[in-house]
Amino acid sequence: MRKTPVPLLLVIVLLFGTLLPQATQASDRLRLIRDAEIEGIIRAYATPLFQAAGLSPQGIRLYLVQDRTLNAFVAGGLNMFINTGLLMQAEHPGQVIGVIAHETGHISGGHLATRGTALAQTRGALIATYLLGLGAALATGESGVGAAVLSGGQDIALRGLLQYTRTQESSADQAAVTLLQATGQSPRGLMEFMETLRGQEVLLTDNQDPYLRTHPLTQERIIFLENAVRQSPYADKPPDPELVVMHNRMRAKLVGFLQPLGQVLRAYPEDDVSLPARYARAIAYYRIPDIEKALVEIDGLLGESPEDPYFRELKGQMLLEHGRVAEALPEYQAAANALPNSPQIRQALAKAQIQMNDRDLDRAALDNLAETLRQEPNNPSAWRLAAVAHGRLGDQGMTALALAEGAFARRKYAEARDRAEHALGLLEQHSASWLRAQDVKNEAERQVNRNN
Repeated sequence: MRKTPVPLLLVIVLLFGTLLPQATQASDRLRLIRDAEIEGIIRAYATPLFQAAGLSPQGIRLYLVQDRTLNAFVAGGLNMFINTGLLMQAEHPGQVIGVIAHETGHISGGHLATRGTALAQTRGALIATYLLGLGAALATGESGVGAAVLSGGQDIALRGLLQYTRTQESSADQAAVTLLQATGQSPRGLMEFMETLRGQEVLLTDNQDPYLRTHPLTQERIIFLENAVRQSPYADKPPDPELVVMHNRMRAKLVGFLQPLGQVLRAYPEDDVSLPARYARAIAYYRIPDIEKALVEIDGLLGESPEDPYFRELKGQMLLEHGRVAEALPEYQAAANALPNSPQIRQALAKAQIQMNDRDLDRAALDNLAETLRQEPNNPSAWRLAAVAHGRLGDQGMTALALAEGAFARRKYAEARDRAEHALGLLEQHSASWLRAQDVKNEAERQVNRNN
C-alpha cells in the first residue's frame, strides 16, 4: 500500500472517551498538532501577556488542537490549548491575543484550583494521563501523522472539567483587559471574539462552538468589554505589523495542511501571488501529492526569502518524503542553522542524516538528537533514531540505553526495565550513562510494581 505524503504538522490522536463536549461519536476526539513555526507564532503572541501576569513563559505549555470550532482553554495548571479553528477564523492577531489574555486570566486567577478537591484530583489524573500520552507520541520531527492512540478509558466530559462560573469569566475578562493595557494592546480583538460568540447564542447547544458552552457569556460581559474598548488609550491601535505578517502565514499554513485542495484554491486562487497564498498552495500541492507543483511554489518563495527557515524546512520535508534524501539534507541543515534551538527541526535534520547511511552523519545526527532530547526527554521517536545511530556506530551500550529510554517514554515499563538492565551490562560501570540506565531501571521497576 503506497504511503501518501502527509503534513509537516504532526497530528497526535488521543482517545479519551467523551472528553470534548461535542464528543458523542467516535470521530470526535481531541487531536493535537505540532508545528515549529505556528508554535513560535503563538508563543510570540502569548509571552508578553504571561510576563505581564507575572507568569514564567517557559512554565506554560502551549498546545494546538486540530479542531475547526472556536475554542481555547487551560487545564492541568499551566497548560493552554488553542483550537486551529480559532486560529484560522481569527481575522487578525488581536483576536487571538485577546483570547490568550482571557485564558491567562484564568491561570493567574487560580480558577482551575477552585473546583473542589475531588474534581481537582480527577482533572489532575486526566491531564497527567493526557500529557503522558502526549509525551509518548509527540514531536517525532518526522513528516507525517503520529498515530499514537491512548486508550485510558476516561469518561469525564471536558465540559464538566472546564466549566467556568460567570464570576470567573468576568474576572478573567478584567484580567485580560489589564494585561492588554499593560502590554500596550487593544481589547478590541477580545470584544470582537465575544461578539462572534454572542451571535451563536440562539443556536442549539450542539451547534454552538465549545468555547461558548464552557465559558458562559452574559450581556454584562459584553458591556464590560465595550466599555473597556471605549476607555482604552489603545482602542484603535492596530496590531503590530510583524504579528500581522506572522498571523497571515499561520492561517495560510493551517489551511494548506488541514483543508482539501479545492478549499485551499478557493481561499488562495492561483492568480493570488501573495506570500500566504503561495505558501498555502505549496503545502496543498505537496499533500496531493504533486511534488513538482509544490516545488515550483516553494522555490518561488525561497527565491525571495532564501534564509527563511520554515520554507527550508518545508522543502526538506517535501524532498525527504519523496526519497530525495540527499537534496533534502541541505534544506534541513539550513533550517537548523537558522533555528538551532528548535527540537522539531533538529530531529528532522537528524532523520535525514541517518537516512544517508554515513557514519560521520550518524555522529552529527546524535548531536542534533541530543538537543531535541534536552528539550523533549520523553520523545520516543527521537530515542528510536538515537538507537539507530548508536547501533550503526557499534555502541551497543548506548543503543540499549536509548531503547530503554524510548520504551519508558512510551510507558512500556517492563520493556524499559529489561532494556535498561541489558544496558547496565554493556556500559562502563559508574559512568554517566551507566548511572542513567540505573535510574531508568529503578523507575521502570517502580512503575511496573505500581501497576500490578
